[in-house]
Amino acid sequence: MRVPTQVALPLVTLMTLAACSSSSDPTVDPSTDAPTAPTSAGPSAAVRSPAAFDKALHDELVAMLDRDQADRGGTPQTESDQVRTARLKDIISTHGWPTFALVGEDGANAAWAIAQHSDLDPAFQQEALGLLRAAVASRQASPGNLAYLEDRVAVGKGEPQVYGTQVRCGPDGPSPTTPIRDEPGVERRRAEAGLPTLASYLAEMTTICAQDNQGTP
Repeated sequence: MRVPTQVALPLVTLMTLAACSSSSDPTVDPSTDAPTAPTSAGPSAAVRSPAAFDKALHDELVAMLDRDQADRGGTPQTESDQVRTARLKDIISTHGWPTFALVGEDGANAAWAIAQHSDLDPAFQQEALGLLRAAVASRQASPGNLAYLEDRVAVGKGEPQVYGTQVRCGPDGPSPTTPIRDEPGVERRRAEAGLPTLASYLAEMTTICAQDNQGTP
């Protein structure tokens, strides 16, 4: 399971593989015209990172993501999601949200993916959403990543999603985990976030769901 190289898009392969589930429970793995609940974190918290690139922090985040993906790819790790969440919290406390300027695009993607998988700490996920939203407004993070986290936080609360990124695999193929808010406008919102069309996304998920049903990792 490889991380796509496109910067404008989120780690789609990572999210779709993790989101593809035949369970009847809502998938909170993988919303912006109407943002989700407000956050107390302001823009300054998201962009206070120094302009100087921090290679050590970049390398740490990328390595954390490698372990995260290995875990989800069937290779158990001694480090849990909770441990990665706690470390990301520490990083944010010290540096603010890991921005493009601080850790590069792949490091910023890694930070987002760790937040995306912090489902056991929904308060932190909500905080991360506010920080990521501010970083995107400063052109220091990916709008596509923000779309995925917007939807994830919404689905975690049982609310409609905005971009349709969160799907589950059912007997008839993939379907949104929760309804899509203002569905007629979803393609415009996805395009604004740099995401492919919902139809093409669901087509890709159809293949992944079929592999999942056959036991293919």
